[in-house]
Amino acid sequence: MSTLSVWRFDTPDGAENAVGTLGELSQQKLITVHDAATVSWQPGAKKPRTRQLQDLTSAGARGGAFWGMLFGLLFLVPLLGAAIGAAAGALTGRLTDVGIDDTSIKRAREEITPGTSALFVLTSDAVRDRVQEAFAGERAELLFTNLTREQEDTLREAFAE
Repeated sequence: MSTLSVWRFDTPDGAENAVGTLGELSQQKLITVHDAATVSWQPGAKKPRTRQLQDLTSAGARGGAFWGMLFGLLFLVPLLGAAIGAAAGALTGRLTDVGIDDTSIKRAREEITPGTSALFVLTSDAVRDRVQEAFAGERAELLFTNLTREQEDTLREAFAE
């Protein structure tokens, strides 16, 4: 089963730093990255910069369309007006199918702000203790995951150290 997680960092380059660690773990076969993208929002910028991480992902990734729709809903819809309303409603329904509900979308909108960054990642086959060890001290906040509550708490503890 794949796990979708969204991590928020207190700096604009925090997510990019985490990508390096994620890449090393992937090369060591300690985690399989199916798809990933980052959001980096520089202080004073009107919009965040997004990037799909094709270099880390395995074959069969969801592709740019998924991330484009998600980021469009998170960061652009409020600027585009009512004409996009129906499309946004349809997209929200599709995201609910993969476990991203309205509450998660709202929280991401509120938490990913100028001066922060976020890592959106779809993974599987993680060697949890080794992954947690590699990310210890990164100071990231887990905004969303489709993990069980127990698994989520374990991840939160690892990043809080």
